[in-house]
Amino acid sequence: MASGANRKMFWGVVIGVVVLDLITKLLVVEFLRFRMPVHVVGNWVTLQLVYNQGAAFGIHVGDYSRVVFTGLALVALVVLGAMVRQTDGSHRIRLLALGLVCGGAVGNLIDRIRSARGVVDFIDVGIQQLRWPTFNVADMAVTCGAITLAIVLWAEGRDLQEQPPEQEKGTAPAAP
Repeated sequence: MASGANRKMFWGVVIGVVVLDLITKLLVVEFLRFRMPVHVVGNWVTLQLVYNQGAAFGIHVGDYSRVVFTGLALVALVVLGAMVRQTDGSHRIRLLALGLVCGGAVGNLIDRIRSARGVVDFIDVGIQQLRWPTFNVADMAVTCGAITLAIVLWAEGRDLQEQPPEQEKGTAPAAP
């Protein structure tokens, strides 16, 4: 695939994640506000409406959580944008990972800007009292993208370490 096509794929992933996140959150708010929880797979996977004013895992910084986490999301998007611009268009997996992270960050940022109630979370998984913090489509995109990006960057760093250093022009190769 040509590098321009990979950049289009990046934008398609960003837009796809934002749209899917927005649609699922609108549906959840409409249909779950009076009926909770909805058991999807027994008690292992349930749907329930939760508004998260903090960050991942319910991290709060007091009365200013909305402002702080909105600012942090904007800074993260600037950093991610710089990473996208610096990424060669042929690095499809890296651009996919960046698209997932950016799309998820935008999805949750929209919630923070839209409502003081917080980010809409609705997917609850676990076994009995051992539950993962409730999350949404944007959270899944950020998590999958961040893990993929970490693996890609680690593999690229490892490849760089394994390459022999380039010899200076005009010097003879080292003797064995």
